[in-house]
Amino acid sequence: MLVNLIKRSNEAELMDDPNVDEKDLAIALYDISRVNRLLGGNSITINSVLEKIKANENKREWIIADLGCGDGEMLRQLADVLRKKGVKAKLIGIDNNKKCLSQANNLSKSYTEIIYKNIDILTLTKEDFSCDIILCTLTLHHFKDDEIKEVLQKSLELVSSALIINDIHRNTWSYYLFKVFSYFFIKGRIAKNDGLVSIKRGFKRKELVSFAEDLGLKKYQLHWKWAFRYRWIINN
Repeated sequence: MLVNLIKRSNEAELMDDPNVDEKDLAIALYDISRVNRLLGGNSITINSVLEKIKANENKREWIIADLGCGDGEMLRQLADVLRKKGVKAKLIGIDNNKKCLSQANNLSKSYTEIIYKNIDILTLTKEDFSCDIILCTLTLHHFKDDEIKEVLQKSLELVSSALIINDIHRNTWSYYLFKVFSYFFIKGRIAKNDGLVSIKRGFKRKELVSFAEDLGLKKYQLHWKWAFRYRWIINN
């Protein structure tokens, strides 16, 4: 029987368990980073950042925050690209999972432009935190629908330029293709399980549009990208 993907699932992911073993989590984070590299998922976000920078060439320094940064792979890739292009930036990884941030700090020791914060974004105010761009890559689907609206609203309060979202298209093809892909390219049980759960928690286009309508968002672009991703850029 085919998996039912008509509605978003609220099934919990194993890596979201605060009691998950740190070694197992490290393997899962490595697997996720490897999948993103193989499928080019992070390039969707990075290219979107570069478009924003190109449109504001006179800006001397950028402050970019990554919401749900995990082990910091996105920020390290972004830092490498910005270094090559001579773009000055302060990169901030935000995550409320201390075990993920422990991995991030260990892997980012040579990146002085990256710092990590163990905070809940919903607790921040414009007075104590602000940035030019907020990245949200494979993070939004971890939240339930009502929480998503809170996260979007809070992010737009804190950001001056744009919120760049890169998340999963919930689709039968992506579900079964991931099953095959994970057999060959994913080592750990957590990533194999959570990859499928993530797809079940992903989005249909109409759901993202519905969030925009509920929040009264007008200035945004929403596009489908390979491999089964939606790039949603919300401008401030």
